[in-house]
Amino acid sequence: MSWAAPVSAGLAAAAASVLAASVEWDLPPVAKIGVTAAAAVLVGLTTWATTESRGAKPQPRLESGALSPDHWPPVPEHFTGRAEALAELREVFAARKKSSDLSPPLVVSVYGRGGVGKSALMTRFGQEVANSFHDGRLYADLRGGVDAPVRPEEVLIGFLRALDVRLTTDPGGLEELRKLWLTWTKGRRILIGLDNAHDAQQVKPLIPAEPGCAVLVTSRAPLFLNGTHDTRLGVFSEAHGVELVARLAGGARVVDDLEATKEVVRLCDYLPLAINICGGRLATREQWTMREMAGRLADTRRRLDLLEVAPTVDKSVRASVQLSYDDCTGMQRRLLRLLSALTAPDVPGWVAGELLDISGLDGADQLEALIDAQLAECSGTDQTGAMRYRLHDLVRVFAAELAGQDEEERRRAAIERVLSGYRRRAEEAAQNRWPQDWSRAGRPSVRGGQVTAANWLNAERLALVALIHLAYQLRLWELTWGLARAFCSLCHSLRAYWADWAAVADLGREAAAHSGDRRSLAIALLDSAAVHGGLGLRERALDEAERALETFTELGESWWAARAMRTIGMTLFNDGHLDRAQDYLVGAITAFKGEEDLWWMARTQRNLAEMRMAERRPTEARALLEDSLEVFKREGNRYSEAQTLRVYGEVLAAQARGEHRAGDHRKAANLFTRAGFSLDRAAEMFRQRGELWEEARCLRAAGEVGDPDNGLRELDFVRRAEDILVALGDSWGVARSAVSAGHALGRLGRTEESAQELRRAVQEFEGLDDRWWMARSLRYLGQAHLDAGGRAAAVEPLEQARDIYRSLGNEAGMRRTLELLKRAEVG
Repeated sequence: MSWAAPVSAGLAAAAASVLAASVEWDLPPVAKIGVTAAAAVLVGLTTWATTESRGAKPQPRLESGALSPDHWPPVPEHFTGRAEALAELREVFAARKKSSDLSPPLVVSVYGRGGVGKSALMTRFGQEVANSFHDGRLYADLRGGVDAPVRPEEVLIGFLRALDVRLTTDPGGLEELRKLWLTWTKGRRILIGLDNAHDAQQVKPLIPAEPGCAVLVTSRAPLFLNGTHDTRLGVFSEAHGVELVARLAGGARVVDDLEATKEVVRLCDYLPLAINICGGRLATREQWTMREMAGRLADTRRRLDLLEVAPTVDKSVRASVQLSYDDCTGMQRRLLRLLSALTAPDVPGWVAGELLDISGLDGADQLEALIDAQLAECSGTDQTGAMRYRLHDLVRVFAAELAGQDEEERRRAAIERVLSGYRRRAEEAAQNRWPQDWSRAGRPSVRGGQVTAANWLNAERLALVALIHLAYQLRLWELTWGLARAFCSLCHSLRAYWADWAAVADLGREAAAHSGDRRSLAIALLDSAAVHGGLGLRERALDEAERALETFTELGESWWAARAMRTIGMTLFNDGHLDRAQDYLVGAITAFKGEEDLWWMARTQRNLAEMRMAERRPTEARALLEDSLEVFKREGNRYSEAQTLRVYGEVLAAQARGEHRAGDHRKAANLFTRAGFSLDRAAEMFRQRGELWEEARCLRAAGEVGDPDNGLRELDFVRRAEDILVALGDSWGVARSAVSAGHALGRLGRTEESAQELRRAVQEFEGLDDRWWMARSLRYLGQAHLDAGGRAAAVEPLEQARDIYRSLGNEAGMRRTLELLKRAEVG
């Protein structure tokens, strides 16, 4: 596409906006029709002229304005040696550049004993080849050296989120996530670092199929992956060990006593981690001679020989850590022990201050002292720009063995302070992301807080989940519930991390029950109902929401009771029980109005309008939506305004179809055009926010407008929406798009293709156990057969739809299905 295309599209959009607005002016009917027609022609011509390869499917893309992810950890400041290993890696990568584009992605495995420097080599080489991977670098510590290695599902979710895949519906298990990973890495050049792998099963699902990608894996044992270049990394040579000591402690001290330096390297078993720790201690103890260090290290090793110690840590590493630990200040030793007690994979710097109960700046100083001593390390900068810190596996094991030296009460208090710090930050992020979830007429406290909140959750997810489990294990019920509440609110607002969301919701509910606080339990039940409803577990969601409503009513919590009523209404609506749902939604609207919470009132009115649409009552739906739009515009709620504009476009389209059937083609044309403008405006608002899932919903709605003069274009909209939803792993949305495609094809007279799409929808909704949409799809299939003159073929799907509607108690659906059956029988 030339540069002129987006310019002409922009001009057309601007002109179309003016023309659309003119429909509301006090113009004669003929003038209005002329303006509407001109707008339609302008938009249609510009779309045709500026569309590249109209039949091609769009490739998944980064959200607008998104930068390529770069989560690579920093290269160790004193990286030393490894010239041969680096040369080997360069040779392997150079050979790959000459290979066919059909080759599998390059996977390089570096294995060796703990502390040998595998991670340092990986980060160093990854920095060297960064420019060859213009679509970014992704990194994950698989924690294969600890008792609970990271599951591949967790890694894939993190990687997909890093690529701005919103995952607004539950993507399912490992197999489904793997399919998404293959989709979103297609056509890209990404370097993937997988550090500390436990075994091949942890790694295989994380390898993309794209030949332009490359994977660097480190592990303690060979993984025997097919097609992998495996290289074993050994310990340092004496020369490289001496060089590393010189880099850390200064060349002059090495020159003064070269033999003692060699002795230090030997006592460290030539292991880089142990040499790093000893060199770091020398760097902070200028008064120590190299001979003194060798003597201290030899004494420590002799003492270890007399003790029964766990074999998890090599004696060389244990001796160096013990020596450095003994020489730390009491506060530094305590910080190291307390860090090992946290189950988070890594933490931001403020955690040190909370653990020690000192200021953040003083805590950072103590943490830096551990880094200088090579007992802690930086794990990189997270999505918020904050540096994160962790302990090497072997150092963590050593420190955890000593954690029992702390009084249990003091250790518990330190962990509580960290958990409280996380709770404050999680609640702040949640309230900025979705203030209406926390109070009446809530407002974010920070401009741009919604984006910041999303980045914060992406950065802290694994740490938060681990610490919520830790709080639960320690029976800290109030902290568990508070952290879970904030986490659930963030996940709900982002529609993200479904598996974590469900697990944390369960913990929050159990913690609230243990605490004996009935209000907290009712809120936790509502949080749990939200995730279970989203996962399709509607019976469980309904039970939880009803229990919440009963408790809120007893406690006189009218605002929360209104929210519970809305949740019940939406759960019933989504399960096809429209008559029962209506009472709860109307009751919630009345209650929110009484509470003077106009945002929740308007949102629930939009939900009721969607139900009125399902009942074929577009005039009532339109009035509800116009009232909601006024509220969202006045309050500046752009996201809610865009969602409402989408539904408003659907309602205008339904009215247009009605006018067209009635023979008033002029009025229908006006409404068709206004529906298109409303949907286009909603899609653009979502596009500007990077909301790909919501944009797809707008595209699908545009494909259902039903304008008889726009059939092929509407089918294209549906296909584009489905492509996006497939890429996002939204299986329900894909099934829903099959219904839209069936309608679009039917309007084009492509009867057999229409029936195929509707049969596909029936099968997919059956697999999703969505009986209401299965019934609707069967009804649409029967109607398609009737419209094509196939009355006999229509009977079976219509009878199946009738039986499902009867079991759901859905009178409106039953009535429409019986009308169609009557048509089939009359024929």
